Amino acid sequence: MQDPVTLSWNTEPLWSELSPLLPGLSIEVVARCESSNTVLVDRARRSGGLSEVVPSRPGELEPPISGPMPLLEATKLGRRAGDTQPCLLVAEQQTRGRGRWGRSWQSSAGASLTCSLALPFTPPDWSGLSLAMGVALAEALDPAGPREGAWLGLKWPNDLMRIEGTQPARKVGGILIESVPVGQRRMAVIGLGLNIATQPVVDLHTGFACLQEFEPGIDAPHTLARIAKPWVDAVLLFQREGFAPFKARFERLDCLKGRVVTTTLDDLPSGVAEGVDDTGALLVRVGPSLRTVGVGDVSVRS
Repeated sequence: MQDPVTLSWNTEPLWSELSPLLPGLSIEVVARCESSNTVLVDRARRSGGLSEVVPSRPGELEPPISGPMPLLEATKLGRRAGDTQPCLLVAEQQTRGRGRWGRSWQSSAGASLTCSLALPFTPPDWSGLSLAMGVALAEALDPAGPREGAWLGLKWPNDLMRIEGTQPARKVGGILIESVPVGQRRMAVIGLGLNIATQPVVDLHTGFACLQEFEPGIDAPHTLARIAKPWVDAVLLFQREGFAPFKARFERLDCLKGRVVTTTLDDLPSGVAEGVDDTGALLVRVGPSLRTVGVGDVSVRS
């Protein structure tokens, strides 16, 4: 049996740094859960009195709801009815971690950072949110950006990739964004999974890379301490101004531009990626035509 991994998260300084930005913030660390996103989505659903509501995902996010909504006086999880206080939940191990389209996300204690941030969210437009979060995380983890040798790039719409010359890009992490109505507000649940160290990999079709390849010895708590404030700053900037402040920053880190990509869209099987538009939708060139991809899946053709 494998020895348990003991991690020191040092949450008090982290809370002191983040709580002025997110009043009412709680930071929770659990040894194990099904998925940090699942826990916070379920909590938000119960808080809003809508235990069966289906969370929405990028590409199908609804505008903020209005009108009266039923509320619960109490919840099984001990939260107040209609509670929309921000929460950062860290799971040292996820037993059923997931990415986009229900794909599994491998998570091992000590070898991964898996966490989610839930907060009330009312941006001018939800479009491009996963790209903006990727920009903030990539810049925090690899400030130098594109260069000779290995660097951390972004694959539309939500993957952090290790880029190294002409070698195939390998996945370091991913972002999963969901949205749930709570009372008369809408909450965003922004989940993050990062590979910290080498670990067994199951069903990772984009290859595997980890942060210790960039920085030997880095661990999950130090990674969280490095990314937390830039992450929250980016969330608040997006809430004020949407994707616009992030567009040029994303383009600098875009590892798909100029590559042949395939899509799940029946009328757009493949084309050449040409960056993103002002909403964060992928631009794909097919002959003389430039098409936009706002939903669906994209992969680099080998």
